[in-house]
Amino acid sequence: MTEALPAVLFVCVHNAGRSQMALGFFRHLAGDRAVGWSGGSEPGAEVNPAAVEAMRERGIDISGEHPKRWTDDAVRAADVVVSMGCGDACPVFPGKRYVDWELDDPAGKGVAEVRPVRDEIERRVRGLLAELGVPVR
Repeated sequence: MTEALPAVLFVCVHNAGRSQMALGFFRHLAGDRAVGWSGGSEPGAEVNPAAVEAMRERGIDISGEHPKRWTDDAVRAADVVVSMGCGDACPVFPGKRYVDWELDDPAGKGVAEVRPVRDEIERRVRGLLAELGVPVR
């Protein structure tokens, strides 16, 4: 019998910045040792170009991603739901583990202003992976 991989859903309002960067770090660091998704309550038109550039600086390409709505199925499948500033619009299901990361919204900011948010997201993703017992690469 194989053990199920830990699954994490990253959610924010527009799924265009914070949750996309978090998913990028999560997939980059966890590889095939965990499963991750992201979504928003009101998906934006595109991933924030400053977030794309900030992640590119770290060798992670999120340019092929697009904002999408979180689904009830993704929430149910997740072991951990990480919310980032979506407040009452974030999905809440009984019995799920929820973590709220208060982070500045990178919307409308340049790359220089997004870098500290990116670095804090990386720190938190590394901590979450450690809590889940997922070795980082």
